[in-house]
Parts: sequence; structure tokens; C-alpha cells
Amino acid sequence: MHGFFRRAVVYDELSFDLLREVLPVSFSSVFIPGAGFMGSAIAYLIASKTDARVTLYDSFPEAIKKSQASVEKYVKTSVEKGFITAERGEQVKRSVAWTNKLEDASDADLVIEAIAEDLNMKHELFKTLDRVCKPDAIFASNTSSLPITSLAAVTRRSSRFLGMHFFSPAHVMKLLEIIPGIDTDCAVVDQIREYGKSIGKTVITSKDMPGFITTRLGMVLLNEAAFALMEGLSTAEEIDTGMVLGYNHPMGPLALADFVGLDICLHVMETLYEGFGDTKYRPCPLLRQLVTAGHLGKKTGKGFYKYEQKELAACGTKK
Repeated sequence: MHGFFRRAVVYDELSFDLLREVLPVSFSSVFIPGAGFMGSAIAYLIASKTDARVTLYDSFPEAIKKSQASVEKYVKTSVEKGFITAERGEQVKRSVAWTNKLEDASDADLVIEAIAEDLNMKHELFKTLDRVCKPDAIFASNTSSLPITSLAAVTRRSSRFLGMHFFSPAHVMKLLEIIPGIDTDCAVVDQIREYGKSIGKTVITSKDMPGFITTRLGMVLLNEAAFALMEGLSTAEEIDTGMVLGYNHPMGPLALADFVGLDICLHVMETLYEGFGDTKYRPCPLLRQLVTAGHLGKKTGKGFYKYEQKELAACGTKK
């Protein structure tokens, strides 16, 4: 009897696999809302690894101008380092376009959202895109912490919606974290996993929980390092040195927080704290204080470190 049930289970699993829709891995048209640093790097990555037409959207002319310069720089650097030929570089530049009209997403096969980490802004964007895009287009968000199921719920395509969390810079970092929502079709997850591999990524999959895998673990370390600094455990330099030399991290947690942006770190910790309701995710008061003062890290010249001088001068307690 047990053997019968075991064979029945195997048969059901095989039947499911046979019935599962087989979707194409490639996309001929990719639309990326958000022409910032991340969006531009994702656009270059896809244009350089595939034959897709890639369109970057932004409502700010200055953002589009900076994005165009970024893609030009990525191509130039890649050609100089021998990663791509000069001919391929010209092809890549021709395959990337910019627009300030969301209507230009109408023929997209894949949409990868890369705007600011603001849930309401993302909701409004996806509501509009859902009306504009064709029904079979796949929607993805590059969010590092916001709930995928919540983003998908404002559309009529929750089965074709998932998270595609790239890491900065997207054309260099090898990891891609995929996050299915509660209604995401398994075939869509498989398709995006294979697509990620085709553009050179190592792909991991996470459940749709606050912070997913990488942000949850990484930000807790950054937040705890901020507590250690606030409590006078050591200096910023020595805390970072301890993690770099003791744990073989390429960058210390406080320097990494400055690189990411302290405002982003605070926002993620608030998301984790709200999502789990657990005090272990409580944002460090020093982190909140620095953000309130406008000291957001490298982008403002000051965070846990000061960046006005060539040598980093640690902020906070000194030995």
C-alpha cells in the first residue's frame, strides 16, 4: 500500500512537470522604469548579453542624460578591457533607447522596475503599466526589501509578477535573487531563472518575506555595526577592519553602509522592523540620527566616515 501511494505521488509530480507550460527564455523587448544607476546598469547588462531592444524610462530629463552617459561609459570600459569588441559595443549602444513616456512599454515582453524604494510610488507605476502593457508581459521589481505580493496585487497579472533583485553594479555583480509572489506561476519563475542564467547570473530564490535572503542578512550586520559604534565598542575603522580581516569581507559593514546610502539602510531596517515586528530589527538610533542630519554616506560626503579628504576620517567614537 505504501508503495502504491509513493508511485502515485511520483506520477503526480511527473504529470505536473509534463503539464507545466514551457516558456521561452529570451525576450525581444525589455522596458526598465527608472534610469538611475541601477536601471542603467541593468539595461547595459541585458543589451550586452542579449539581442533585446532595451528601453529606459524616466520622467526627469537630467536622469535620462546621466543614464545615457553611464551606458556610454560602460560600453567604453568594456571595449577597452576586451570584454566586448568595438563592433559589439556599437550594437549595444544602438539597442538601448530612452523615453519619458510610459506608453512606450506597450510592446515590452519583460518589465524590470528600478525606481526608488517607495511602496506607494511603485504601486502607482505598476497600476499604469498594467493598463499599458500587453497581457502576457512579465512584470518584475528590482526591490531589495518591499513585498512582491503587495506590488503584484495592484495589477491584473499577479501570476506573471515576481522580484528580480540585482546587486550593484548590476553588470558586474554575479548574483540575481528571484522572489516569487504568492500567486506567481511556477513556469514564470522557471523562465526568469533560466533568463538570469543566460545573462551570466548565479540565481537564488527566496520566499516573499521582508528583506528576502540577502537584504535581511546583510542589513542586520550593518545595523549591528552601527550599534557597536554608537556604544563605543571601537572606532569605525577598527570595526570594519575586524570584519574585513577576520571574516574575509571585501568591505567593512560601516563603509558598505556609506556606499549603499544610510537613508536606504534606514528604510530597509524600518521595513524589516515593521514586517517582522521583532525588536532585533530595530534601526540603530545613530543610523537614524545621521540620516536626520542629512549625512547619507558617500553621496553626501559624510556618513559613518567623512569623504571630503582623500583619507577616510571616521565619524563617531575615537580611541
